[in-house]
Amino acid sequence: MLAAAITRRTIAEDRDVDRQREDRPGVASAAALDAWPELPLDAWIGTRDTLHLWTQIVGKLRCRQTAWINHAWHVALYVTARGLGTSPIPHGTRTFDLEFDFIKHRLVLRSSDGGLGGVALQPQSTAAFHHALMRELDRLDLHVDINRLPNEIADPVAFDRDDAPREYDREYAHRYWRALVQADRVLKIFRARFQGKCSPVHYFWGSPDLAVTRFSGRAAPPHPGGIPHLPDWITRDAYSHEVSSAGFWAGGGPVPYAAFYSYAYPEPTGFAQADVGPSVAFYQPELREFVLPYDAVRLAADPDRALLEFLQDSYEAAADLGRWERTALERSGAP
Repeated sequence: MLAAAITRRTIAEDRDVDRQREDRPGVASAAALDAWPELPLDAWIGTRDTLHLWTQIVGKLRCRQTAWINHAWHVALYVTARGLGTSPIPHGTRTFDLEFDFIKHRLVLRSSDGGLGGVALQPQSTAAFHHALMRELDRLDLHVDINRLPNEIADPVAFDRDDAPREYDREYAHRYWRALVQADRVLKIFRARFQGKCSPVHYFWGSPDLAVTRFSGRAAPPHPGGIPHLPDWITRDAYSHEVSSAGFWAGGGPVPYAAFYSYAYPEPTGFAQADVGPSVAFYQPELREFVLPYDAVRLAADPDRALLEFLQDSYEAAADLGRWERTALERSGAP
């Protein structure tokens, strides 16, 4: 109890320091600006949409071959030292993995018996990308059949029939990965403060977004579903228990820029009115989420502190208003 109280006091003191800094002019360091690249959505929206489709193809391979894990955690990708990867995927007694390498701009395919293949990341149709990948899998005797219809997209076209030209801008694909690296790093710091049930920091290709989800331990009311081209039973499995979830998103719709988000399901009364820092953070009623623009983090004097303040404040709003057992769920420090 004492240790938990000390931790909460320390976090509160950190927030007070952050808010005091907001009252003083702050300039991001050159190192911070280099680590957190500019990512204006209108400059790379075509590449964003391309990667949305291509990561779905790769994610569906993992989904098809992997035993179902609660909340669909088995389908996600992970930020790597070069891009986004699947982790090992079983195929009979062998395994394989796939990694989007945003340094060499290649989807790399590796198998546990030494097989190596891949597909160039370049401007091409989704159908061409799909066919090239399936040929490489077959060449290594790793045939997999997937559901070829994209998820969470209005009016989807099957991957193997989508012949529309697709953009791939190497510079912005690389920038997006660099932003994911920083988001992944800070989200993992935030995740380490919690000892209750918590997801990994992982990349869901349906939205797509990088996310981490904390659980209260209590069951939630059935989710209403209704996400385009996603079966409601999958959504209800994802939200079977009360959550506070946060992450990073490239932007779109009512938030036309890269941003961090945080929401609660079910949303407790008063959540939308909670005091969530930094001061530029706001509640987006259409999404029912708190939003912190990526640029506000990127340009902050201390980006890590700014993002951690947002994550902690929004979580505390969900946990306190939802009457979570915080003393039992939160860590008091390193073991």
